[in-house]
Amino acid sequence: MQNHGLGAWLSTRRQKNPEKVALITGDGRSMTYRKLADLTDAMSGLLWHRGVRRGDTVAFLGENSPEFLMTLFGCAQLGAVFVPVNTRLAPPEIAHVLRDSGARVLLHDAAFGERVRPLVDDAGLPHLICTDGQATDDPGTDHPSTDDPEPDAAPGLREQLRTGLRGHVDVGVGPDDPAVILYTSGTTGKAKGAVLSHGNLTWVSLNTLVDYDLVSSDVALMISPLFHAASLGMGALPILLKGGTMVLEQGFDAGRALELIERHRITMLSGVPTTYQLMADHPSWAGTDLSSLAKLTCGGSAVPSRILEAYEARGLSFSQGYGMTETSPGATSLAPAMTREKQGSVGLPHFFTEVRIASDADGTVAPRGTVGEIEVRGPNVFLGYHNLPEPTAAAFTPDGWFRSGDLGYLDEDGYLFIADRLKDMIISGGENIYPAEIEDQLYGLDGVTGAAVIGIPDAQWGEVPWAVLTVIDGHEVTTEAVRAALDGTLARFKLPKRVVVIDELPRTASGKIRKADLRARFGG
Repeated sequence: MQNHGLGAWLSTRRQKNPEKVALITGDGRSMTYRKLADLTDAMSGLLWHRGVRRGDTVAFLGENSPEFLMTLFGCAQLGAVFVPVNTRLAPPEIAHVLRDSGARVLLHDAAFGERVRPLVDDAGLPHLICTDGQATDDPGTDHPSTDDPEPDAAPGLREQLRTGLRGHVDVGVGPDDPAVILYTSGTTGKAKGAVLSHGNLTWVSLNTLVDYDLVSSDVALMISPLFHAASLGMGALPILLKGGTMVLEQGFDAGRALELIERHRITMLSGVPTTYQLMADHPSWAGTDLSSLAKLTCGGSAVPSRILEAYEARGLSFSQGYGMTETSPGATSLAPAMTREKQGSVGLPHFFTEVRIASDADGTVAPRGTVGEIEVRGPNVFLGYHNLPEPTAAAFTPDGWFRSGDLGYLDEDGYLFIADRLKDMIISGGENIYPAEIEDQLYGLDGVTGAAVIGIPDAQWGEVPWAVLTVIDGHEVTTEAVRAALDGTLARFKLPKRVVVIDELPRTASGKIRKADLRARFGG
């Protein structure tokens, strides 16, 4: 075998554990490692037949599904690059991802057909494939679909797998070759594609196996979208590497999540504080059997004491952590045993990762307890930003450490504490929101002369974006009008929760808006 990347994983699992259940779908169907590997081979053959070659990009717009994983690993077999698209993006944002990545093929769930068809010509896509959500039968099996095809859709994936060329395509792939491009909201208004290599994703999986004690008997409930770095790099991939089982959900509902935990004896669950809060507040919480749960991981922001207490009362505790898309995404983890002793910390560096605090741009190491920029080094740190050499160079120190853009400090025991976000990023329900992206749109609205977007604490989402504006005298701007104007241009989770108009935005001597002043004024 020439493939020494992710493309070899499923064929190896098929050999070692062919009848082990790899996936359980939302409707209760199971798929063994043999079937998943066979379908992935068929997918790689289909993509090859569509002209996909080493280094080409293939985009996927859809919810958690076997098709998502088949496409990811099918691309990996060919040395092609997988580009998962956030399903919450607005059409202009999707178009940017497709154009910037240069995707040759877009696979999409039927639900997104109307959204993507107008973008095909604009993005220059040679091939569009509708997954139809049912590509879980063995290739070649005569099992007609009971679903009506989407009107005017391209032939469904199931049909193309049956009629296309099949067979495993073995292409030489190494650890340093690109595997995935994950688009992260840009600080300058455009999303940037973070390029993760096969080695990056392998090492972050190993970090997860080591620091979270994953075992082959683990059953993970995947309620977070696989297009997010955390769900992919620290959820799906390590589970498949270890030979565990995933229960794939296409969305999160607290009551259903509790039901699935009990039904499938879930051992592993990942989410953000909002996820765990909604579950603890659900009427079924007290009566649900949670005895199988052994590993709860939480990211996005610190777990509030109220949530810690609710889970501790059920004999459960959390592993918390810190990271970003560019680190695949794990950088640090806090073991459950240290949750109370080091409350507020995001933990120690992952096993194969290093973290330091720099006091200046040259990477001078700050003393313990001193706040500085958090910098990360390790085999899980990304290759760079797609087709953006200058931002890539700026993201690294002269000696090769990744500049996170976040401020923090290490205590005397080496535990990391986050002090502030240097880039003003807002984290709302686990989604990263960059104010510049919203501000760029706000400046295009009639009457707006100044705009600043800030994160305001929210009991449910952790933070929500507020827009603080200055406008032309006599011009009236309302929250409803601004949200309506931006809806369809930005994803809805990025729309300002509230719009406030003030006389003058506070600025530094150089003219930069003092967002800290605005956060202090409006409750941030």
